[in-house]
Amino acid sequence: MKKTTLLLFLYFIIQAVSAQNSTVKKAQANFDKAQEFLSADNYDQAITLLQDAIKADPGFQYAFIQLADINRRLKSYDLAKQNYTAALALGGNPEPRVYYGFAEAGIFSGDYGNALKNINQFIRTYKGTDPDFMNRAKKYLKDCEFAIEALKHPVKYEPINMGAEINSKYRDYFPSITADGTQLIFSRNIEGNEDFFTSTLRDKTWSKPIPLSDKINTSKYNEGAQSITPDGLYLFFTGCNRPDGLGRCDIYVSHKDGKEWGEPFNLGAPINSPYWESQPAISPDGGTLYFVSNRPGGVGGYDIWKSSLKADGYWSIPENLGPEINTPYDEHTPFLHPDGKTLYFSSDGWPGMGNKDIFMSRADENGKWSKPENLGYPINTFNEETGLIVTPDGSSGLFSSLKGGFGDMDIYQFKIPQNKKPQPITYVKGIVTDKESKSFLEASVQVVNLKTGKIAYNDMTSKETGDFLVVMPIGGNYAFNVIANGYLFYSENYQLDSAYINKPFLVEVHLEKLTAGKNMVLKNIFFNTNEYALLPASLTELSTLKDLLKNNARLHIEIQGHTDNVGNDLQNEKLSLQRAKAVYDYLIEADIDRERLTFKGYGKTKPIAPNDTEAQRRQNRRTSFVVTKI
Repeated sequence: MKKTTLLLFLYFIIQAVSAQNSTVKKAQANFDKAQEFLSADNYDQAITLLQDAIKADPGFQYAFIQLADINRRLKSYDLAKQNYTAALALGGNPEPRVYYGFAEAGIFSGDYGNALKNINQFIRTYKGTDPDFMNRAKKYLKDCEFAIEALKHPVKYEPINMGAEINSKYRDYFPSITADGTQLIFSRNIEGNEDFFTSTLRDKTWSKPIPLSDKINTSKYNEGAQSITPDGLYLFFTGCNRPDGLGRCDIYVSHKDGKEWGEPFNLGAPINSPYWESQPAISPDGGTLYFVSNRPGGVGGYDIWKSSLKADGYWSIPENLGPEINTPYDEHTPFLHPDGKTLYFSSDGWPGMGNKDIFMSRADENGKWSKPENLGYPINTFNEETGLIVTPDGSSGLFSSLKGGFGDMDIYQFKIPQNKKPQPITYVKGIVTDKESKSFLEASVQVVNLKTGKIAYNDMTSKETGDFLVVMPIGGNYAFNVIANGYLFYSENYQLDSAYINKPFLVEVHLEKLTAGKNMVLKNIFFNTNEYALLPASLTELSTLKDLLKNNARLHIEIQGHTDNVGNDLQNEKLSLQRAKAVYDYLIEADIDRERLTFKGYGKTKPIAPNDTEAQRRQNRRTSFVVTKI
């Protein structure tokens, strides 16, 4: 829905005043001359002439009204209210749109009581047929009602400037941060040129920001809103007016290989279009891109859309988030927290403080978004609030503001209200090396949520650094595998309860080459107690084992079942044999040659830990395999 423009508003005012001219010739002459300057968008001259008209005729009501409307258009809301007040004090029956303008000036200056009175007056008296006026008036009515209540119940809000370590004398804005909270990227506008800068957290102190990369930053074009993946390896950003652009602004991506950023490339269609695409937000698994566009088919003017990365490496046709998130007005600056389900965004369509407010919505297990919740006052005010991100631990929000500081615009931090925090997360951060040579390896790191069967992470480490970072929301059960050609894969299981909040896992994965005699434990093979039927959560690891065998045609293995020392020895041996055979049967069904496979149950005879505690006995209850030939 298009917003009411100044010219449209003035058209109706001018129509109304045609029969109510001033009887003072000088006043009327100044008023008429002001219309010529208005047509040329010369507001300063128009204001001067209208003020002269009022001096010549202090009772010239419509000069006051038109002056007030120009003040409102130029966001001089206090002046607008003064002139609307003076106009209405002269009596008569002003055009109902005067009350609309008076209400808008009140809302955008925080004068909600008077705004409510004036918007109600407009709704009662407006008889026109333009739906835009009435629809927006009803929205303003909801804003006033919400704001009056919000002012009575302020949330705790103590923003802290991030200091000279981050902020400068220039405009610093649009921050994003990696999942481990150690790399901050933001935009800095230096004399009209927007570039990305980065800072690293060391010993609780941010380093001096430096330009991100010459391959991404340019002197000819501006680099705008950006989103970095939790592992810090992919940067999605906005590039405008570039030669390879499909529209005025497009979304680009750059990949970091080792320590260097690669050349960015345009994501192309269907994400980009001849319209405006900007403000990307990438999901923690890198599989879904959220962004803002004014393309056709949306709910409002600027909407939030999403596209998913398909198995063939191409992005799907973008899908509008629909009326659960978007409104007939504008939504901007989406940010999806690393928990993968909490979305923060800016909107002027949902009830708020009048301008753009920041909202939060959560996706359920089926991907349905909850009704957006306003973050409250004074996080939101009658000013425009946009561009919020939330730190990985969910405790703090980062945003940019004009409120005094080191420069024109600075980055601030504040504590997120408890009921607006995202789901807690933790992460696994580490390196992958060859166990013998200690050299870094290029390996595939895969994480699967065993409850949903969905891939939570799938990416490659680099030969230069071998490092990885994987986000895992608290409350999940995850299979964690690291796979490299010619090596046994790495297997780990993470069942994350609340005890792991803010307790990341720092690991060194040392992969062993495929050689005869090597043994590994399959930590994501599951059975019910005293049973040997494979549970569905085992399928991820079974598939990985199947792929290992298919990719190494000369590999032969023995599948081994083990138990702890509790219970009857013969029963334990039988159970361990049956469990090993269950894995064997799966592989045979998956077309692995039976000549390459054997299985055996060892019962309690090969413990890898003492059997003194339940935790130790759990280690001994395992399924493993040993390489018998390669």
